[in-house]
Amino acid sequence: MKKEVKKVVLAYSGGLDTSIILKWLQEEYKAEVITFTADLGQGEEVEPARQKALDNGIKPENIFILDIQEEFVKDYVFPMFRANAIYEGEYLLGTSIARPLIAKKQIEIAKEMGADAVSHGATGKGNDQVRFELGYLGLNPDITVIAPWREWDLNSREKLLAYAREHGIEISQKHVDENGNPKVSPYSMDANLLHISYEGLHLENPMNEPEDDMWLWTNSPEDAPDEAEYITIGYKNGDPISINGTEMSPATILRTLNEYGNKHGIGRIDIVENRYVGMKARGCYETPGGTIMLKAHRAIESITLDREEAHLKDEMMPRYAKLIYNGFWFSPEREMLQAAIDNTQKYVQGNVKLKLYKGNVQVVGRESDMSLYSEEHSTFEEDEVYNQKDAEGFIRLNALRRIIAGKKRNK
Repeated sequence: MKKEVKKVVLAYSGGLDTSIILKWLQEEYKAEVITFTADLGQGEEVEPARQKALDNGIKPENIFILDIQEEFVKDYVFPMFRANAIYEGEYLLGTSIARPLIAKKQIEIAKEMGADAVSHGATGKGNDQVRFELGYLGLNPDITVIAPWREWDLNSREKLLAYAREHGIEISQKHVDENGNPKVSPYSMDANLLHISYEGLHLENPMNEPEDDMWLWTNSPEDAPDEAEYITIGYKNGDPISINGTEMSPATILRTLNEYGNKHGIGRIDIVENRYVGMKARGCYETPGGTIMLKAHRAIESITLDREEAHLKDEMMPRYAKLIYNGFWFSPEREMLQAAIDNTQKYVQGNVKLKLYKGNVQVVGRESDMSLYSEEHSTFEEDEVYNQKDAEGFIRLNALRRIIAGKKRNK
């Protein structure tokens, strides 16, 4: 038996699937629906979602369209990149990091509007349902969560289109052929200012190479310019603040780095990842600006962090990345790790010079007023600050346990 709800806040894109969910919520729950559409820099106009919501009977005061690009980059992307977070060695967590913010906004709107439920369009097979709902319940344990894909029987493209026709929901020509029959679905895609992802269709066989026309954001490395381009990123407290000497807002920084990455074919990956819900999934991702940022941030840390501080931070990173991937942004353990990570960033400032060329990001220079690099100590030339004989005692002390073991066991 369905739980009675009066008002529900729906994460609404204005696309076919969420328009069907909107109508389904009205029919199945007899609930007043409030739509929330987020502009996360996905590269599509979000304002048309307002008219689509109105066409589906939503009151003007129940339609929320918010530009949250700056908040997304400043409060979610940048903290994650301070950690140098990367999941399973390759994935820069572009989808994962957006879900907590969307969930947070839905909960805030629910509180403002007196709604007792929230809903999303994630399927019952993927990670996003987990990420959304851990966010919802972490912020409001009393909220009712409605996950239509786990409740309804509209489990095929044909059934979805039939439902849309029956209820007068506009069907874009991209979903049907000239005879009104369902087309093969396009790739399942997600996009925000950090990345774009592709799943499904041809990619479901992990041996199939991605088709060239699938990639939407970046030039192929083969077609990228034949001449390298140099850029300099300025850092303060672990976050990028400028490009080539020009200070920019967080979202503008990422958008500009995306443009450089797109131009030079940077940031494509093709992986099989381990979903939190249990199965493996093949996905392709374009994260151009993020790929550049990761390289640059590690470079500025290389001269500003103490060795053991840097090594401990690297040991913490896989756990941090796993928490983000699995949806635990609002957990005490993520906040604990974040506090430790952020504490290491107070001296992470300066400039990093990068060379961009045909899919590659190469660090070619780094400088900082807080640098721990000492040329006097590191030089191969004669110096007056370090007595090389001192190394002998250091080595003997570190070798002592092995010396004792060798003498005891090799008699």
